[in-house]
Amino acid sequence: MTIKLNATHDPDRKSWVESANATDTDFPIQNLPFGLFRTGDHVRSGVALGDSIIDLPALLATGVLTGGAAEAASAAAGTSLAPLLACAPASVSELRAQLSDLFRAGGRGDRAMLEPLLVPMDGADLLLPLKPTAFTDFCTSIDHIKRMGGGTPPLAAMALPVAYNGRASSVMPSGAPVMRPLGQFETSPGSKQIMFGPEPMLDFELEFGVWLRGGNAPGEPVSMAQAEQALFGCCLVNDWSARGIQFFESILGPHLGKSFITTISPWIVTMEALAPFQVAARGRTADEPIVPAHLLDPADRSHGGLDIELTAHLANADGSCARIVRTNLKELFWTLGQMVAHQASNGAPLEQGDLVATGTVSGAAEEARACLAEITMRGGSIIELPDGSRRTMLEDGDTLTLRGRAQAQGYVPIGFGDCSGTIYPARGTR
Repeated sequence: MTIKLNATHDPDRKSWVESANATDTDFPIQNLPFGLFRTGDHVRSGVALGDSIIDLPALLATGVLTGGAAEAASAAAGTSLAPLLACAPASVSELRAQLSDLFRAGGRGDRAMLEPLLVPMDGADLLLPLKPTAFTDFCTSIDHIKRMGGGTPPLAAMALPVAYNGRASSVMPSGAPVMRPLGQFETSPGSKQIMFGPEPMLDFELEFGVWLRGGNAPGEPVSMAQAEQALFGCCLVNDWSARGIQFFESILGPHLGKSFITTISPWIVTMEALAPFQVAARGRTADEPIVPAHLLDPADRSHGGLDIELTAHLANADGSCARIVRTNLKELFWTLGQMVAHQASNGAPLEQGDLVATGTVSGAAEEARACLAEITMRGGSIIELPDGSRRTMLEDGDTLTLRGRAQAQGYVPIGFGDCSGTIYPARGTR
């Protein structure tokens, strides 16, 4: 995943949109992520910049975008970003470059013409950027596997990136309500008393996701280099987990305990924007299996990781809020490229619009336990919020928000926007 740096990454570059220059913004001019938004009944594509959204179809209509940039903007001009993922990487890169030049301080953009094309983000509804063609959820944190399994990880978890095929139809954007699911579970562990009712142990999982361009025909595996070329851009993922249902049903793996909703952040941060934050992939210790040959690539070993700090924040219905997780994507045992190459290693076709998630991004530190099952059930402790209320699992009225911050010395940090959901009672139980 070696992506060349260019002028869009220049840490000295500023925007004439002042909010994009704030030190705490997720969306400086070095980011420029793509998304869909709605004002009134009007749905269209946009690019986040500070606290505003660049109305992409309106910008395209001015004629200031040229060449490949105009082609990419035209592909994104509908009510789904799926056609944008099919564009040539060079065209998407050219679009980012021209946007950066139009909206940078001292650039070629005519501010009087461009300023009316900015939509206040707080006045828009942020939507799912596209309907995923398929959703695969991996389990690539050895620390998560160790805690949940109570010891040494299974050999398979260290020899390959473990995954299951999730439910694409229940992937929702940040802000979508999270209805507590109904299902079957044991009334208490080992009781052998089964009931059907509202999930008693609702949990979150702090994850990271990547949208794919597509890649291979059925029956044709992809190389690591081809897998990395398939990566379009990234988002945050909360793979909500109904632990009671999940623990009871998991003979063939997760099903109804996971399929009720998966929340993602609405902006797609391109791999090009993430170029400054590439780091070496996690190494292997002497007692861990070596990387298998089909997932071993020198470029992935040297630049396949990403330095992205990930946090989770829990707020109750009364507004009391606390950060309960702080972890980093670079601690994962497997890289994004390896996950995608493994997905296709048996010849399963990768398709444009596939969404791949990392699984719980837990690290070795206590604060890096990235789900409540780890925090409160596996050698951890009960969470206490500032108002004195306590949690072992999520309660109705709670809001769980994930945030991410890509960082590297000498470069401007970029973010992903919130990935948030509020818990509502199970249907028919209010």
